[in-house]
Amino acid sequence: MTLSWLKRLGARMVAPAPPEDISRMKEADAMNQAVSDPDQTTDQSAMTGRNARPWPTELRVSKDRRTLTVTYDDGAQYALAAEYLRVSSPSAEVQGHSPAQRKTVPGKVNVAIMEIEPLGNYAAKIVFDDMHSTGIYGWDYLRDLGENRETRWQAYLDELAAKGLSREAPGKAV
Repeated sequence: MTLSWLKRLGARMVAPAPPEDISRMKEADAMNQAVSDPDQTTDQSAMTGRNARPWPTELRVSKDRRTLTVTYDDGAQYALAAEYLRVSSPSAEVQGHSPAQRKTVPGKVNVAIMEIEPLGNYAAKIVFDDMHSTGIYGWDYLRDLGENRETRWQAYLDELAAKGLSREAPGKAV
């Protein structure tokens, strides 16, 4: 089912925007659409915004605070473990400022999500109970984590093993 541009924009926004902000966003989306594909129409009723990339419609933290379920407007849904989100944090603390600086984060098997803070309409900041709070999880990054969970998780487990590290907190056996 095709949604009107305005309804689709409203569905993906974390917080309602004033009408003048919606007008500016609509114009920016139209310009981005025209620049990315000049042959495509800029009729706003036909546009789905941001080149039709899927956007989350719901972020839900489980009662035990150990899983974040992200649902997208195309029907995709991903249950992402807090541990997986924490060790994959897009923060400079974890990712570094270059691939050579990326860190393997051990000991997070019991980490939980304390809070999720919206950042505009493009991302969320997740605060974990180990007080890590510097990662900005963009919608595309969350989608990538969901789509590539098995591969990314196995790579993480392999890194831990290669470095002699554990998912358990220091002093605990695996």
